[in-house]
Amino acid sequence: MSHPRLALTLPAPGADLRPVPYEHLDAQFLARELHRYQSDLYGFADDVAPTGDEGFDPPSGLFLVAYSDGAPVGCGGWRTLMPGTAEIKRMYVAPARRGHSLGHTILHTLEADARSAGATRMVLETGRDNHAALQLYARSGYHPVPSYVPGRNPDINRAMAKALA
Repeated sequence: MSHPRLALTLPAPGADLRPVPYEHLDAQFLARELHRYQSDLYGFADDVAPTGDEGFDPPSGLFLVAYSDGAPVGCGGWRTLMPGTAEIKRMYVAPARRGHSLGHTILHTLEADARSAGATRMVLETGRDNHAALQLYARSGYHPVPSYVPGRNPDINRAMAKALA
């Protein structure tokens, strides 16, 4: 899949970022790894099966897979939540690749792409026990906001937002 806005991407340390459909085998592999990680952390996790309406298709979204030596090692996507607001979803970096700025690179590439598509605000959710993600998002300018997803447990879920300048 070609994506003209990806000229905005940042270099991924030791990885190659590629746009793929969310239904792509590598995207689904990483989504299952994310599901397993969240299940281990909390005892449950949201379903990550492709539903056909994930909204990651350009121009109103994008899903990226990071590859290292041909293997999928990280992913993330954005989708339009409402006019002007994009939502980060399915951010994941394989344990062996954590701590090397890959999550930062994926996040900032997604933000740049959403901004170029007209988004002025990003929102996301993560869990209270996902300390690395919370630190990444805080360092990247995200701040806590009330949940924007009905029915979320505020004891577990953390919603965050960032203005895109």
